[in-house]
Amino acid sequence: MSEQLATALAAHLTASGSLTAPWHECYTAVPRHHFIPDVAWAVPDGAGAGYAIDRNQDAPGWLQAVYSDASIVTQLDAGTGDLRTGKGTPTSSCSAPGIVFPMLQALDLLDGHKVLEIGTGSGWTAALLSARLSSRYVTSVEVDEAVAARAAEAIARAGYDPHLVVADGADGYALTAPYDRVHATCAVERVPYAWVRDTRPGGVIVLPWRPTYGHGLLARLVVNSDGEAIGRFERTASFMMLRSQQRAIGWTPHDAENATTEQATLDPRTIINAPEGAALAIAALAPGITQTVITDPGGDVSLLLSEADAPEGAWAAVDYSAGLDAYAVTWWGERNLWTQVSDAYLQWVSWGQPERARFGITVTPDEQVLWLDHPRHRMMPDL
Repeated sequence: MSEQLATALAAHLTASGSLTAPWHECYTAVPRHHFIPDVAWAVPDGAGAGYAIDRNQDAPGWLQAVYSDASIVTQLDAGTGDLRTGKGTPTSSCSAPGIVFPMLQALDLLDGHKVLEIGTGSGWTAALLSARLSSRYVTSVEVDEAVAARAAEAIARAGYDPHLVVADGADGYALTAPYDRVHATCAVERVPYAWVRDTRPGGVIVLPWRPTYGHGLLARLVVNSDGEAIGRFERTASFMMLRSQQRAIGWTPHDAENATTEQATLDPRTIINAPEGAALAIAALAPGITQTVITDPGGDVSLLLSEADAPEGAWAAVDYSAGLDAYAVTWWGERNLWTQVSDAYLQWVSWGQPERARFGITVTPDEQVLWLDHPRHRMMPDL
């Protein structure tokens, strides 16, 4: 049954363009089910609610989930959460094949390339890299000892022996540097410069980038001889955060009695549904702001903005109600977050509404900067 399901998934991934040569051969050589624990939480790609899978109670259902284009969460809350409920913050997973293989393809690997992987996780991608290059060219770093131990067992059972390290991937791994490629399986807001330091000139870093505002994106950076990494965003990519960059989820209302109330003419739904290019402009020009959207069954919508790293910091709430020509804005703090976000959006409009493909990012020892069209065209907030 596993072979039939694996073949069907491969056909789906090939038809969508996600699985290409030579990764098809690696996919066949490294069966995904060897890297999934008996109990896990499956998260379908796209629409669909997550659900528990249990090999002992429903082996066919477990196998079907494993060979679907779903992320399989293998740990919650650093091991304290119950995977049968799915409640908690995901802290390790086996990412969906539909994003795993495009990320590996973006590395543009050549025979003999040395690869540093940040986040061993289930071990599946470390084994895939080993199948492609040979284990001796692959180093994989995992911060969680329990996760690393399970991955090591699975990788060994699959017949591979990459260099596995238990350490904080935010620090890179200088001991066996430089690398030709760095492959991150966790998202970051700030790209650790250690990853750039450990990459040789001309080397490539592929990582999920997750700004405070907007959705996660797949970034592909190339390191130059000056020790800078420069690149663009290739597609949407949703990954759990690097442990050291995880942010608190949610926001607690405070200081409502001291808030300011005013009216806005820009529909908050315009901001909520803005394309990726607009979100990148907002992330650059109004940094450190996160959004939460609340939709009422009757059609009313509230956009809540808050400071990502300051639970007691500034906030703004903007409400849409059908039939009204103006929208109530309530805000508090040293920053008017709605004004900053809406101004950034309108700045993006004035630029001609550039799409995601025109934006890029530069990482240096001292800073991380977003740019439009060319690295010289830096997007900086008005402070």
